[in-house]
Order: sequence, then structure tokens, then C-alpha cells
Amino acid sequence: QVQLMESGGGLVMAGGSLTLSCAASGSIVRIDAMGWYRQAPGLQREWVATIGKYGNTEYTNSAKGRFTISRDDARNTVYLQMNDLKPEDTAAYYCNAEVVVDKISAYAPHFWGRGTQVTVSS
Repeated sequence: QVQLMESGGGLVMAGGSLTLSCAASGSIVRIDAMGWYRQAPGLQREWVATIGKYGNTEYTNSAKGRFTISRDDARNTVYLQMNDLKPEDTAAYYCNAEVVVDKISAYAPHFWGRGTQVTVSS
């Protein structure tokens, strides 16, 4: 139906930067909100950032000033630019998208990607 594919994770030293991408494909009428979440080993998945369909953004406190979420609607893609990375940012990062799949009803379920690993060494 709809698939989300994250990319861009990797190993980086503290203070470094990474840019994550998440491309959506499938039966897409329109993508409304898109967001990033992360899950560290042994912890619950937590919200990181969201971008609405009009480009409005929100961030968790730990991401403010360091991370930037953006989107390219022509490519059905959301990005997460991460700067000044810290060891505590180490986690699997997942994207989530609210995708309108039916033009008439505007039914818009949420979909998840499979995640991309970010590891920050000290």
C-alpha cells in the first residue's frame, strides 16, 4: 500500500552531523504530517520532530537548535538534518507519515518505516 524507506544513518563522532532521509512510495494521494522518532536499546520509542503539510515544524527539547526537519513534497520525502550529535542521540531512527490514501474519504492512516541506525561515538 504505502512504504517508507529511511536512509542516511551511520557511525559518527560526537559533534558530527548526519542527514536522514525517508522516502514514501505506493498509493499516495497526499502526505500530511511527517515525523521522526527514535528508539534506543531498552527504551521506548520517542518522538523527535514533526513537519506539517504546510511546513510548520515542532521539535522535542533535546533536538531544538541541533536538528532540522524538512520535506520535499515533489519527492514524497522528509529529511532530518542532525548537527552537533551527542552519544545520547544514538538510536534507531524511524520516520512516520500521515498519508491520505483515498481522495474521496480523505482517509489518512499513519505508516512507519523500518528504521535507520545512528550511532554517535564519544
